[in-house]
Amino acid sequence: MTVQDPNVAEANREDQAIGLAVSHPAQDVTVVSVSGEVDMVSAPALRAAVNTNLVDNGKLVLDLTGVSFLGSAGLAVLVEAAQQSRSRSVAFGVVAADRAVTRPIVATGLGEVFDVHPTLAEALG
Repeated sequence: MTVQDPNVAEANREDQAIGLAVSHPAQDVTVVSVSGEVDMVSAPALRAAVNTNLVDNGKLVLDLTGVSFLGSAGLAVLVEAAQQSRSRSVAFGVVAADRAVTRPIVATGLGEVFDVHPTLAEALG
């Protein structure tokens, strides 16, 4: 049996954290910029940011240009965000330009579930 040093385990969790920044470029428009790796460890933080920033009848854009890995847990958060957006009359879009993000979206057909834009300017336009 292997026992892991709790300090090392905590450092590993911190290494896997994602960066989240929220901005409001216009009234009723929220942009959540994400950086890092979105996996099963960090997806709950993204889910919480989406839930906090869904404003009825507004617009939510997830800017994933800073994401270096998008795993299945992250894809699930995107699907949930699209579903919640529809039920709350929120326009929802994703900004993705890097292959690490666009490839899983295309491979799963999720580009048909929500709008994917190559730039933030296009998503806001």
